Amino acid sequence: MKKPPRLLLIVLIVLNIVVLTGQLWPAGAPPFARVVNIGFLVLSLGVFIAMVLGKRGG
Repeated sequence: MKKPPRLLLIVLIVLNIVVLTGQLWPAGAPPFARVVNIGFLVLSLGVFIAMVLGKRGG
C-alpha cells in the first residue's frame, strides 16, 4: 500500500484541527467553516479510497 504524500497528510491534519475547533467552539467558527468542513471530508474520503484501492491492487 502506497503512503499518502506527507504534505497531503499535513493539510488534512490542519483541516481536521479547524473542523474540530468549530465543533467544540461553534461561536468561534470562521465564516468559511462550511467550506473547510466539506473540503476536509472530500479530501479524507479521497485518501481513504486511494488507500483501499492501493491495498487491493498490491
